[in-house]
Amino acid sequence: MMNKLKTGTDRGLLLVLSGPSGVGKGTICTALRQKSPHLVYSVSATTRSPRQGEADGVNYFFKSRDQFESMIQNNDLLEWAEYVGNYYGTPRSFVEETLAQGRDIILEIEVQGALKVKQSFPEGVFIFIMPPSLEELRQRIENRGTESLESISQRLSVAREEISLLAHYDYAVVNDEVSLACERIQAIITAEHCKQERIYPTLLHGLEEVK
Repeated sequence: MMNKLKTGTDRGLLLVLSGPSGVGKGTICTALRQKSPHLVYSVSATTRSPRQGEADGVNYFFKSRDQFESMIQNNDLLEWAEYVGNYYGTPRSFVEETLAQGRDIILEIEVQGALKVKQSFPEGVFIFIMPPSLEELRQRIENRGTESLESISQRLSVAREEISLLAHYDYAVVNDEVSLACERIQAIITAEHCKQERIYPTLLHGLEEVK
């Protein structure tokens, strides 16, 4: 009997979503998980305080500064960065195990962290989430009701610097409407799975098995 040809690689996709604070990365990831439940969401670690409604182990692993620095020393993080006075990082083992299982995983991280991940996983898919405008970004941050005027000004200044790094990413998705942004990202995922360099190795192996 002829063996069925495989049409994909055994390894999952590492999808890295980042962009300025307040651009809606978390909202997009939540919507993506509802539309594509097979996607795995990597929970980051941070030293910032939980916002209202956030839960440890669900939104973030909330760590003390000493705990986080211990993780850095033990090389337990795929990447880490300090952003506006707080540490953020991605636990290494969970990401590596998920990819090895052939499952796609999404990292929602800050721009500094994304660039560090690119050094370790250049084969990853790097997506920059853009605001429709900086004025719209300001309004979104203000609507949170959790930031001081000084903090808002600081975040907008950082956002300008981060947008200037767009050339380091594979794709840019404008978050003008969450549902549309999700559709664009889903299209990117489909296209990435169809790239010849991802398909060809297993396809060639399947052809060799056909006698």
